Amino acid sequence: MATFDLELVSPEKLLLSRPVEMAIIPAAEGEMGVLPGMAPMIVALKGGVIRVQENGAITEKLFVMGGFAEITPTRVTVLADEATPLAELSRGEAQARVKKAEADYNAAATAATPEEREAAMDRLLAAREMEQAAEAA
Repeated sequence: MATFDLELVSPEKLLLSRPVEMAIIPAAEGEMGVLPGMAPMIVALKGGVIRVQENGAITEKLFVMGGFAEITPTRVTVLADEATPLAELSRGEAQARVKKAEADYNAAATAATPEEREAAMDRLLAAREMEQAAEAA
Protein backbone atom coordinates (compact mmCIF):
# COMPACT_ATOMS: atom_id res chain seq x y z
CA MET A 1 0.00 0.00 0.00
CA ALA A 2 1.18 3.55 -0.72
CA THR A 3 2.57 5.64 2.12
CA PHE A 4 3.49 9.23 2.89
CA ASP A 5 5.95 10.68 5.41
CA LEU A 6 4.31 11.82 8.65
CA GLU A 7 6.14 14.15 10.98
CA LEU A 8 4.67 15.22 14.31
CA VAL A 9 6.54 18.06 15.98
CA SER A 10 5.78 19.72 19.31
CA PRO A 11 7.71 22.66 20.79
CA GLU A 12 9.66 20.16 22.93
CA LYS A 13 10.65 17.54 20.36
CA LEU A 14 10.05 15.54 17.20
CA LEU A 15 7.56 12.87 18.32
CA LEU A 16 7.13 10.90 15.13
CA SER A 17 8.79 10.75 11.72
CA ARG A 18 8.11 7.78 9.46
CA PRO A 19 6.15 6.54 6.44
CA VAL A 20 2.49 5.75 7.21
CA GLU A 21 -0.57 4.65 5.17
CA MET A 22 -3.03 7.08 6.69
CA ALA A 23 -3.38 9.63 9.48
CA ILE A 24 -6.64 10.84 10.97
CA ILE A 25 -6.21 14.36 12.31
CA PRO A 26 -8.51 16.59 14.38
CA ALA A 27 -8.89 19.45 11.89
CA ALA A 28 -10.75 22.52 13.12
CA GLU A 29 -13.61 21.66 10.71
CA GLY A 30 -13.79 18.03 11.92
CA GLU A 31 -11.81 14.81 11.72
CA MET A 32 -9.89 14.46 8.48
CA GLY A 33 -8.37 11.32 7.01
CA VAL A 34 -5.11 12.01 5.20
CA LEU A 35 -3.91 9.62 2.51
CA PRO A 36 -0.94 9.64 0.09
CA GLY A 37 -1.41 11.95 -2.90
CA MET A 38 -3.66 14.50 -1.20
CA ALA A 39 -3.87 18.03 -2.55
CA PRO A 40 -1.58 20.50 -0.77
CA MET A 41 -3.21 22.44 2.05
CA ILE A 42 -2.65 23.84 5.51
CA VAL A 43 -5.30 23.09 8.13
CA ALA A 44 -5.77 24.34 11.68
CA LEU A 45 -6.06 21.64 14.33
CA LYS A 46 -8.30 21.59 17.38
CA GLY A 47 -7.67 19.59 20.52
CA GLY A 48 -8.09 15.91 19.72
CA VAL A 49 -6.46 12.60 18.87
CA ILE A 50 -4.24 11.91 15.86
CA ARG A 51 -4.52 8.26 14.82
CA VAL A 52 -1.76 6.70 12.71
CA GLN A 53 -2.47 3.73 10.45
CA GLU A 54 0.20 1.29 9.28
CA ASN A 55 -0.27 -2.16 7.70
CA GLY A 56 -4.05 -1.72 7.84
CA ALA A 57 -4.23 -1.09 11.61
CA ILE A 58 -4.09 1.89 13.95
CA THR A 59 -0.58 1.73 15.44
CA GLU A 60 -0.36 4.98 17.36
CA LYS A 61 -2.64 7.53 19.02
CA LEU A 62 -1.40 10.94 20.14
CA PHE A 63 -3.37 13.75 21.74
CA VAL A 64 -2.70 17.27 20.44
CA MET A 65 -3.92 20.48 22.09
CA GLY A 66 -4.12 22.26 18.73
CA GLY A 67 -1.75 23.52 16.07
CA PHE A 68 -1.48 23.20 12.29
CA ALA A 69 -0.92 20.48 9.70
CA GLU A 70 0.80 21.09 6.37
CA ILE A 71 -0.32 18.49 3.85
CA THR A 72 1.43 17.74 0.54
CA PRO A 73 1.00 14.68 -1.74
CA THR A 74 4.05 12.97 -0.15
CA ARG A 75 4.35 14.45 3.36
CA VAL A 76 2.29 15.64 6.30
CA THR A 77 3.90 17.82 8.93
CA VAL A 78 1.92 18.38 12.11
CA LEU A 79 3.07 21.35 14.19
CA ALA A 80 1.33 20.73 17.51
CA ASP A 81 1.03 23.27 20.31
CA GLU A 82 1.43 20.30 22.64
CA ALA A 83 1.35 16.55 21.95
CA THR A 84 1.16 13.52 24.25
CA PRO A 85 0.91 9.81 23.47
CA LEU A 86 -2.60 8.74 24.52
CA ALA A 87 -1.25 6.14 26.95
CA GLU A 88 0.61 8.90 28.85
CA LEU A 89 -2.41 11.18 29.36
CA SER A 90 -3.27 11.77 33.00
CA ARG A 91 -6.97 11.92 33.91
CA GLY A 92 -6.17 14.11 36.93
CA GLU A 93 -4.13 16.58 34.88
CA ALA A 94 -6.84 16.72 32.24
CA GLN A 95 -9.50 17.46 34.88
CA ALA A 96 -7.31 20.21 36.36
CA ARG A 97 -6.88 21.74 32.90
CA VAL A 98 -10.65 21.73 32.36
CA LYS A 99 -11.17 23.54 35.68
CA LYS A 100 -8.52 26.16 34.84
CA ALA A 101 -9.85 26.62 31.29
CA GLU A 102 -13.41 27.04 32.63
CA ALA A 103 -12.20 29.69 35.10
CA ASP A 104 -10.23 31.48 32.37
CA TYR A 105 -13.24 31.41 30.04
CA ASN A 106 -15.59 32.74 32.73
CA ALA A 107 -13.12 35.55 33.48
CA ALA A 108 -12.80 36.36 29.75
CA ALA A 109 -16.57 36.34 29.23
CA THR A 110 -16.96 39.78 30.79
CA ALA A 111 -13.64 41.58 30.41
CA ALA A 112 -11.93 40.34 27.26
CA THR A 113 -12.10 41.15 23.56
CA PRO A 114 -14.06 38.77 21.30
CA GLU A 115 -10.75 37.29 20.11
CA GLU A 116 -9.61 36.61 23.69
CA ARG A 117 -12.97 35.01 24.50
CA GLU A 118 -12.70 32.80 21.42
CA ALA A 119 -9.15 31.75 22.37
CA ALA A 120 -10.33 30.96 25.91
CA MET A 121 -13.19 28.86 24.49
CA ASP A 122 -10.75 27.01 22.18
CA ARG A 123 -8.55 26.17 25.21
CA LEU A 124 -11.61 24.99 27.15
CA LEU A 125 -12.79 22.75 24.30
CA ALA A 126 -9.26 21.30 23.89
CA ALA A 127 -9.06 20.60 27.64
CA ARG A 128 -12.44 18.83 27.52
CA GLU A 129 -11.21 16.72 24.57
CA MET A 130 -8.09 15.86 26.57
CA GLU A 131 -10.24 14.80 29.52
CA GLN A 132 -12.38 12.53 27.29
CA ALA A 133 -9.27 11.04 25.64
CA ALA A 134 -7.67 10.37 29.05
CA GLU A 135 -10.81 8.59 30.26
CA ALA A 136 -10.99 6.49 27.10
CA ALA A 137 -7.27 5.54 27.18
